[in-house]
Amino acid sequence: MKALVRLLLLTALALLSLQLYFALRIAAMAWINPESSAFERSQAWQIVQAKPVLRWRQEWRDYASISDQLKRAVIASEDDGFSQHDGVDWAALEKAWVKNAKAQDRAEQRASSQAPSAKQRAPKVVGGSTVTQQLAKNLFLSGERTLLRKGQELVLTMMLERFLSKQRILEIYLNHVEWGEGVFGAEAAARHYYRKSCTQLTPFEAARLVVMLPRPRYFEKLPNSEYLSDRAQVIVARMGEARLP
Repeated sequence: MKALVRLLLLTALALLSLQLYFALRIAAMAWINPESSAFERSQAWQIVQAKPVLRWRQEWRDYASISDQLKRAVIASEDDGFSQHDGVDWAALEKAWVKNAKAQDRAEQRASSQAPSAKQRAPKVVGGSTVTQQLAKNLFLSGERTLLRKGQELVLTMMLERFLSKQRILEIYLNHVEWGEGVFGAEAAARHYYRKSCTQLTPFEAARLVVMLPRPRYFEKLPNSEYLSDRAQVIVARMGEARLP
């Protein structure tokens, strides 16, 4: 019994120490720009394993140097309540949960009506994560989908909102989000796709970049995608209502 209690205490101490480590790192980000994220390091390793030369594009831009068009496009597309919520959009999470449950039910019904050897299509998963949650995951966590990882993501989200301003959160997000294979951050994306600085993006160019975000490496190979153009027009129409922090 004593051994079990000791193990539980050590586990609790380890978890507490980990949270303190995360808190100190996030607090330091109020003044220090993070050089890389856990997701970036993971992607760099994968690229190195597949190719002899690592092609990496990333260049930090301060908040004021990033086009307001891009900021509005991200908020309009990814998180329209960014300036108001405390890091988590509970209503969006609930809607995503319901949609995913229905998609899973439909997938199971299709599977039961098809032959066992038939190829099953995985149900489309809807996220519902805010910009702050996406940043928390990319900065510190792996891509696995578990309740424990999701719980840690929520804790990190609260820390980010507690220690950093909304502007700082959006600034770090836009400098580290993936926009293609080895392409990270707004400046690298603008240079890669439009041969210009992110300060010069038009509303349509900004919207088109944002539409790529859920699957940037996929859309990087489809420069003339009709879906990207059509969806970008929808985002442009919403950008006027986006509230910048």
